[in-house]
Amino acid sequence: MFIRTAGERDLEAVRALLIETWHTTYDELYGREGVEAISERWHSQTWLRQLLRRPRSEFIVADTGSELAGMAFAAIPESDPEVVEIEELNVRPGMQGRGAGSLLLAELEDSFWDCRLMRLDVEARNVRALKFYQAKGFTERNRRTATQWVSATVVTMVKPLA
Repeated sequence: MFIRTAGERDLEAVRALLIETWHTTYDELYGREGVEAISERWHSQTWLRQLLRRPRSEFIVADTGSELAGMAFAAIPESDPEVVEIEELNVRPGMQGRGAGSLLLAELEDSFWDCRLMRLDVEARNVRALKFYQAKGFTERNRRTATQWVSATVVTMVKPLA
């Protein structure tokens, strides 16, 4: 498995990976219809194409040579150039626990070496993701209620970067 920059030719496979992963992870929490509503917005090819063009960002994939095992997207917000925000880090359900998430996260950390802090949001009921990020050195900063599309508690996690 290797990590590489995503390109236009990857968008269909990334979209399929996101839809599969989100349904497996969140159908029980939000219902199938809730996940479909999220995917229509956040996982559309139009949206993914915008991510490819976003300045001060990295859009990467974990490639097995025959399929995409995972994807990640992170960007530096205009409001704080010393922080990088991970907006997506997803690993195909059948590939979880095999190192793809760790490889993607390490690549993002290396890509944003000049930032002082890495930040991300996780659904509080996504225990597997919370444990993954805690094991990688992230700590909880705060919690808030999110009501756009679904009702959820969002945990903001941070990790200082060297």
